[in-house]
Amino acid sequence: MERVNSPIKRNFAPIPLMAIPSHLQHIELEQGSIDLMVPDTGAIRELYRLQKEKDATTPFPYWSKLWPSAIAISNFINRNQELVQDREVLELAAGLGLPSLVAARTANRVTCSDYLPEAVQVIQESIDHHATCNIEVRVLDWNDLPSSLQPDVLLLSDINYEPEQFRQLFIVLKRFIEKGTIILLTTPQRLMAKPFIEQLMPWCRMQEECLVQLPTETVAISLFLLKK
Repeated sequence: MERVNSPIKRNFAPIPLMAIPSHLQHIELEQGSIDLMVPDTGAIRELYRLQKEKDATTPFPYWSKLWPSAIAISNFINRNQELVQDREVLELAAGLGLPSLVAARTANRVTCSDYLPEAVQVIQESIDHHATCNIEVRVLDWNDLPSSLQPDVLLLSDINYEPEQFRQLFIVLKRFIEKGTIILLTTPQRLMAKPFIEQLMPWCRMQEECLVQLPTETVAISLFLLKK
């Protein structure tokens, strides 16, 4: 896959990770459970507020929350382990990296990535906790991906929430699919993302609707398996 460049730039100062306390959270899945390092919500919000005062373009650190789409794709992987078993797996925009940790149980090798260094460092804490040897954690931005990335399976959970990124994201997914990569994508059912999802339908080999039960709500998530 050729290196992908985009005019969209993410120029802002990252939240300093060393000031963010994190704790181990026990995550119950449909089949079994897993521990995950999760940053302290109050500390994240305060550091975001301080950073926002210095740089108005600083985005809210959505990476610091475990989203329903990540739970949904993790449940799907648990139910369909043959999709990742003994394969090379890549997760982009991983946030806290739950799907990567689940995939690593049977995958040959997992590359778990996010474009924010602080997210990557928290993922590394989870990897260290589990003493997982087959996960590599990297800072990667889908606007500038190295050509060496040619995974068997690509994991994407809740990545289609910025319409200005849809065009570039479609280009990236198309190139992966053309190289033979299987893509698992989970997303909440957002109206604004409907045109983007419709573009992917020619490659959709399976679609599944699921409900993720959270302490305060139930969230409907769509899962798509895309392949050439």
